[in-house]
Amino acid sequence: MTGTKLLSGQASLPTPNSTKSFWHSQPSEILLGHRTTESLPTEADLVIVGSGLSGTSAAHFVREDAAGKDVKVVMLEAREACWGATGRNGGHCQPFIYANPPDIASFEMRNYMHIKDFIATNNIPCDWRTLSVAHAYMDDAMFANSLSKYETLLKQYPEMADLVTVITKDSTSPSLAELRIPTASGAFLQKHAASVWPYKLVSWMLENLLKGNEDAAPNFNLQTNTPVTHLQKANDGSWIVHTPRGMIATKKVLLTTNAYTSHLLPEFSDLIVPVRGEMSSLIPPLTMKPGSGENPPFDYSYGFIGHGKQNKNQDDYLIQRPYSKDNAGGELMYGGGRSYAANAGLGVSDDSSIDLPAAEYLRREINVVVDIKSQEKELKASYEWSGIMGYSRDDRPWVGEVTDDLGLGGGKGLFVCAGFTGHGMPNTCLSGKAAVDMVFGKEGENVDLPKAYRLSRERVREARLLDEVHIADAKG
Repeated sequence: MTGTKLLSGQASLPTPNSTKSFWHSQPSEILLGHRTTESLPTEADLVIVGSGLSGTSAAHFVREDAAGKDVKVVMLEAREACWGATGRNGGHCQPFIYANPPDIASFEMRNYMHIKDFIATNNIPCDWRTLSVAHAYMDDAMFANSLSKYETLLKQYPEMADLVTVITKDSTSPSLAELRIPTASGAFLQKHAASVWPYKLVSWMLENLLKGNEDAAPNFNLQTNTPVTHLQKANDGSWIVHTPRGMIATKKVLLTTNAYTSHLLPEFSDLIVPVRGEMSSLIPPLTMKPGSGENPPFDYSYGFIGHGKQNKNQDDYLIQRPYSKDNAGGELMYGGGRSYAANAGLGVSDDSSIDLPAAEYLRREINVVVDIKSQEKELKASYEWSGIMGYSRDDRPWVGEVTDDLGLGGGKGLFVCAGFTGHGMPNTCLSGKAAVDMVFGKEGENVDLPKAYRLSRERVREARLLDEVHIADAKG
């Protein structure tokens, strides 16, 4: 049996009363409190735990696969649908190209293009806006270090220059000032990024899955407000999934539980660590509006590295929401400030409160990192909330079957897709597909997934030779 409190650092269940995210300000009437059947099913072919972009993508790809047409899927969510990290993130999707190994950079690009094309093909109303992203380095040494690594990588892969432009203090067209980051030491300008309303994307996908059900026998059964308390391995090799509302017997379980994975698999406590992040929806200055020559809305999304006392693991990030026809909206979705939170948010799986110093930092420091021509000391926030990220010990997601030989408390038929280290949007969709491919028995090159993401005994051993998450995070 898994789920008993065994190790220090183990995640809690998601807290019932979370801080209110901007992304939940227009909740789906179909999904709020949704239970496809009044009673919890007693059996399923596959139980997916979690309803964020990873779990929802997995359910989508089950239906897309010929082997999954008649598979009975039950999705269990501890709170409302998409109420975890996907519904609490920064609203940006950007593959990390210039500092990733090529196989990971290309996987993230495929993931980005998949989401972009999927939204366009289905005309999903989730405010997708294709952008370029400027990663602004606010510290000279950090910029020099990243530039050196990029130049080394560029010698091996010169085609990267088509996607990334280095901006120094001497650059023109664009200059740092034209990018509205005049105080930066330098920046990497990267094509292929986007802003998006992530909750609306996932809501559309879940509603679409529910529409595909037959009334008499739904093959996709979503049960919200139904936390999984533990997993039990049955004598016949199947699994029994325990919840406060009853138990489900199933041959296969997929945990898309990200930061909360160790609640059900305590042996993951040192491999995926919950980290609380801070987000805000800031009201832009009145002078910032469409058509303004002096202070127009932003044309880019941003990442800020090395501002103030923050190391490179504690970055800030910014997108701007679209304006409506009457010039309402335009909220500045600004997140980060983690070094100002208690213990940098490490080990915290409770999102029922915010970190006040981090929230204040975001309201104040946006005036410093980017040129918004504000006359106020700090901006006002329409929403301030927290969210729990799952930080991986080796910085990569964990995707695969948790077989007995791994020593992680799993067994045959138990799969995981988790540990996205605050970088889920350009990874979760196709990681969810890879997990489904593995559930259906595909292996090796038949599964589109970087080697660094695959769950293996060797990887577990090598990860545990690295610094623990809290030590690595402090080192930067």
